Amino acid sequence: MTRLLLLPALGLALTAHSAEPAKEKPFTPGGIYRHGDMERPRPTVITPPSENTPTSDAIVLFDGKDLSKFKRQPRKDDPDTSDVPKWKIENGYAEIVGKSGSIDTRDKFGSCQIHIEWATPAEVVGKSQGRGNSGVLIHGWGEVQVLDSYENDTYPDGQAAAIYHHYPPLVNACRKPGEWQSYDIICECAKLDDKGNVLQPARMTVLHNGVLVHHAVPLETKVQEFGFALQDHHNPTRYRNIWVRPLHRYDENAKAP
Repeated sequence: MTRLLLLPALGLALTAHSAEPAKEKPFTPGGIYRHGDMERPRPTVITPPSENTPTSDAIVLFDGKDLSKFKRQPRKDDPDTSDVPKWKIENGYAEIVGKSGSIDTRDKFGSCQIHIEWATPAEVVGKSQGRGNSGVLIHGWGEVQVLDSYENDTYPDGQAAAIYHHYPPLVNACRKPGEWQSYDIICECAKLDDKGNVLQPARMTVLHNGVLVHHAVPLETKVQEFGFALQDHHNPTRYRNIWVRPLHRYDENAKAP
């Protein structure tokens, strides 16, 4: 008899429990979309890079054929004021001709990823700062040093992959002289309020040969658009496969409310 009385009560309890509304899922960062929301906009589809091909959303600055996307910076003592680069181009790379002048991008960019491949001379000449010296000069941000730092000691904030005179690289990931190396430099511009005050500092991340050597280091710059130069430091350093891609934003494909 007791068992028969309990069964209806149990049924009522199960019915009450099943009628409870499902709990809403928590919000993801930003407070717009909940966990697993199928209405959330899909990320932009791109083709990733291959050995000699940049990403499909990249702006190609040098593909081994010409330096038309760059302008020359003549030296002060050079009577030739032409802005056409004088670097040697052969076999898919551009080689610095000493004292011919650095080269500067004609375009400017916002927050972006800069990909550059470079090689110092296979024949070692000199030491310290005298071996394959060049640099990626990001205007308003600083310089990512290019140097042969394979078994070549110099001051740490001036070796290869250093943010020059600011941060030494976390590790020395240099390959042997003459071997091709790569930089991926990620520049995230500072976030400013409507009065120009910094809400979030500019940050730079650098990968050297695929190895993280700087991670979101803060830099004191408010620059929102910038170009960059490749430095003529009188050494025959080579460059190839140079491209830039804009940094995409989370939910950038969201429809306007």
